[in-house]
Amino acid sequence: MEELEIEQRAPVLLTAGGHARLKEELKHLTVNKRAEIAERIRDSKDHGEFSEDNNELDEIKIEQGMVESRISELKSILSGAEIFDPSQLSTDEVDLGLFVTVEDIDRDFQFEVQIVASIEANADMDMISEESPMGNALMNLKVGEVAEFEAPAGTLRYKVIKIRA
Repeated sequence: MEELEIEQRAPVLLTAGGHARLKEELKHLTVNKRAEIAERIRDSKDHGEFSEDNNELDEIKIEQGMVESRISELKSILSGAEIFDPSQLSTDEVDLGLFVTVEDIDRDFQFEVQIVASIEANADMDMISEESPMGNALMNLKVGEVAEFEAPAGTLRYKVIKIRA
């Protein structure tokens, strides 16, 4: 008889803000979205719309499955998450959680990004995943060093200007 081994996952390192956003999403899904879906199912039942050919009910059930899947995912992430303290991070080289000012060498402009875990990545907030081409290229670089990586726009080269917590 074979033993089943449970794979131990490394903890997900999150910023305090990222942890709060994930907790808020979980709360929204469990409190609001579940209730909304249950109400839509009750409405469908009250109107006698439970037939074999009820597309609306099928869509609601698919949505319910997606919501429950996301709830499970968030619970799993949050149960193993660790919030890192930015004040404990060294700013000698680019690392998870740090803010990095880079200069696009070819286009001559600067901008700042924060390197985060993939679960927190949000390009609109300049939060770049450590696993993305840009994040991966920047990891462990020091001020003055250049990251070169492939992007849909072609090869990009960013010089590290500043690293801060």
